[in-house]
Amino acid sequence: MNVGVIEQHITDRFALYNGDCAEVLKGIPDNTIHYEIYSPPFASLYTYSNSDRDLGNVRSNDEFFTQFKFIAEELFRVLMPGRIMSVHCMDIPAMKERDGRIGLIDFPGQLIAMFEKIGFIYHSRVAIWKDPLVEATRTKALGLMHKQLCKDSAMCRNGLPDYLLSFRKPGTNPEPIAHPGGLTSFAGEDEPCAPRVEPTMKDSDRHRKVSMVKEDPVYSHHVWRRYASPVWMDINQSNTLNRTSARDEKDERHICPLQLDVIERALTLYSNTGDTVLSPFLGIGSEIYQALKMGRKGVGMELKESYYRQAVLNCANVAEEDQVCMWTGEGAEGEPCDT
Repeated sequence: MNVGVIEQHITDRFALYNGDCAEVLKGIPDNTIHYEIYSPPFASLYTYSNSDRDLGNVRSNDEFFTQFKFIAEELFRVLMPGRIMSVHCMDIPAMKERDGRIGLIDFPGQLIAMFEKIGFIYHSRVAIWKDPLVEATRTKALGLMHKQLCKDSAMCRNGLPDYLLSFRKPGTNPEPIAHPGGLTSFAGEDEPCAPRVEPTMKDSDRHRKVSMVKEDPVYSHHVWRRYASPVWMDINQSNTLNRTSARDEKDERHICPLQLDVIERALTLYSNTGDTVLSPFLGIGSEIYQALKMGRKGVGMELKESYYRQAVLNCANVAEEDQVCMWTGEGAEGEPCDT
């Protein structure tokens, strides 16, 4: 068992570790990870556990980045040259009682600055739309309240989108990520479709849209246009792993799995089938779960025991389903496998 590992679950397809990723990462050889994707703790915005090793248990932003830098350096070391690391994050609300003011903290900008100092190349950023009404209902943020608009809109603000920041390690990618047939699947809501005119169609039906054939080059162009957009308006916000079963009776406040649509898009763009995907802040295992579904291998680390155990269950379940498909051609419930 590696240094810093409390418990581990290792198969031929994934390896999950209950422990501090700052220590566990040291056991991974240089330049061996094909892709990294994760949601780091958002500084001191949320507290995930009472552990002193938890990055959410910091007194200030400066303390968070001092500690996170040790992890980021390891993430740089283990990533293959020319490959990508994607980080899910958002701006952090500044609170009067904690920060002395009401406003926003540019957490994505601070992450970019730190990763560039370590040696990463800032590669891309996509904003992920979220409904401001849902945010207002959930957070009770003053700046999103309609009554504040009526009272004094100088204190109103826009809703906070998520961001997926991507960084590239310098060097030549030894294993190109090729899509010789283009993109043949779509993750998200409102899958692209196009007018399709058939010789037998009545004039009144020619305006109707129908789903495009996946192998149609036009389909790939439409999907790529959506994926290449700087703002993803079509992510299904509810398409996440079930987080309820991972909660402790006195769970410390927060768990928010990354949407599987986002992970699937990122894996499609930045990894090949058979690649090894790393998530150092595993949570309940969303990134590795989706990687396994898409034929990748996974390595994950999680400090909190209840999250780790749920991640093991989630990843073991999808691996078992794939195994059933591989040997019998049927799904776990006897249904035909997706092809």
